[in-house]
Amino acid sequence: MSLRDRLHDDMTAAMRSGDALRRDTLRMALSSAYALEKRDHATLSDDATLAVLTREVKTRRESVDAYRKGGREDLAAKEEAEIDILAAYLPQALTEEELGTLVADAIAATGASSARDLGRVMGRLAGPTRGRADGRHVSELVAQALAAADLAAHDSADLATQDAARPGVRRAGSSGGPPEG
Repeated sequence: MSLRDRLHDDMTAAMRSGDALRRDTLRMALSSAYALEKRDHATLSDDATLAVLTREVKTRRESVDAYRKGGREDLAAKEEAEIDILAAYLPQALTEEELGTLVADAIAATGASSARDLGRVMGRLAGPTRGRADGRHVSELVAQALAAADLAAHDSADLATQDAARPGVRRAGSSGGPPEG
């Protein structure tokens, strides 16, 4: 059974049980999927339907923030309930540890060393994190990791430059030989 069929069956069940919030939430998600199918003149795959659900959740998260800023806790609570309904159809979210491992692996695999390489690393992470982590959060983690790597590279380059400029000065732990690099 495809994801779209599951959504439809669950919407029908919600109609029969009188669960208006679930019915309306699933109906909106199916409507978005249907609009995309009409636009592309093709039936959506499970991955494309998953992308629609992810977009719906993202939209609702932004709405929750806006409602809270506007002092509308009642509407924010309704949007959060809709997020919970849609989240049941999404893959399990990645933990911070799993994200950290994926980011480190992607940086190592791409050979990224500075913030200029953010796009390459994000391209590599797009598949494994799709639907399982917020892209903005992943981007922040990658940027932090690349900034730390870039800073470390600059610090070691600065030390090497300082050592080269002062040949008679020894650093703690240094062999006393000529600076490497």
